[in-house]
Amino acid sequence: MSLALTSPAFDAGNSIPAIHTCDGSDVSPPLAWSGIPPGTKSLVLIVDDPDAPDPAAPQRTWVHWVLYNIPPESADLAQGIKAADLPPGTREGINDWKRSGYGGPCPPIGRHRYFHKLYALDVTLPDLGKVDKGALERTMKGHVIGTAELIGTYQRP
Repeated sequence: MSLALTSPAFDAGNSIPAIHTCDGSDVSPPLAWSGIPPGTKSLVLIVDDPDAPDPAAPQRTWVHWVLYNIPPESADLAQGIKAADLPPGTREGINDWKRSGYGGPCPPIGRHRYFHKLYALDVTLPDLGKVDKGALERTMKGHVIGTAELIGTYQRP
């Protein structure tokens, strides 16, 4: 069985409900995973948008959420999960709003894709503080033993 990432809120390739965006309550979607590879010591979740600011002329990838050291025994994250309720040992990095926690889709123009990426690592990372996506990816390089991806889309009304 390979690593899989799903959400009961939206199917792969489909629209993310407004409740999870700046047009709604801006709460994180519920996520669930299965197929954790043997030898996994921790999980990393990165949610980003490669279509910013305009899907017709993307200029950068906007980071919405960074979590690391999620214990492999956990199987999901509840909708709207707060830092205090994350699985024990889970650390939050910073998103492109320069804060920790989830920041939902809020595209200025067009329909954007939102990549929810789960990585299984063969190590538990040290406390990296409020690490950003780039530094986290550099730290986990060479330790990824499995990946899963869930893509949702959103366009503002």
